[in-house]
Amino acid sequence: MGKGTFDEIGSTRVTLQWFSIMVLSSQVVGVLAIILLAVLFGQYRGGFGWTVKFNYHPLFMTLGMVFFYGDAILAYRVFRDVKKLRVKILHGSLLALSFIFSTIGLKAVFDNHNFANPPKANLYSLHSWVGLTAVILFAAQWVCGFVSFLFPKLSEDLRKAYMPSHKFWGKAIFLLAIGAVLMGITEYSIFYKIYNNDDVNYQRHLICFFGVFVLIFAGIVLYLVSNPGYQRPPDNEIEHVPLAD
Repeated sequence: MGKGTFDEIGSTRVTLQWFSIMVLSSQVVGVLAIILLAVLFGQYRGGFGWTVKFNYHPLFMTLGMVFFYGDAILAYRVFRDVKKLRVKILHGSLLALSFIFSTIGLKAVFDNHNFANPPKANLYSLHSWVGLTAVILFAAQWVCGFVSFLFPKLSEDLRKAYMPSHKFWGKAIFLLAIGAVLMGITEYSIFYKIYNNDDVNYQRHLICFFGVFVLIFAGIVLYLVSNPGYQRPPDNEIEHVPLAD
């Protein structure tokens, strides 16, 4: 790779050209994963409608707990030269969107079980336990982040003390969500015998490619947020300008 454009952020010299490629790649594979899932359930597994509420579950959970959540995590890296308050609002808004989609996705699967004839059991698999845990932790993390950093906002010392935990749990919950999504699509494939039915091998390929794209998306997101060279420049971290005497 050529020299590209370099930027000094902290003590790490990074190529912003490579950063841009990685961000763009994350969005491409993320959108592809959503498209594959929409095609699978929309074209081959009954479509979307009031009579097939379950199909909204995998699509909306992936949109909420994977795609929008991952983009929310990337917001501070992608917009590191934008005023921090604006990035906070974008970060919080994307997380709120994630929660809305996830809530609808959860309602879809509970309705599918509760209104079946006869009703089906809820929360009987590891996937359901991990998935619901991820959503509950996600909601708690969003509330703590909103109160701490946006409104009413804690003192600067408390925010600094809480920030490492906020970052850790943000990534941990994201990984938990990725695991739940992959377990869910695998559980669905086994339950409906997609893996051992050669007549629907195209559906099997859609599922496998979906899983690969989700893993690539998650890997890129975690790589970008874990690389200290891609952090916001220190000057852009300043939130308070002291009043003149």
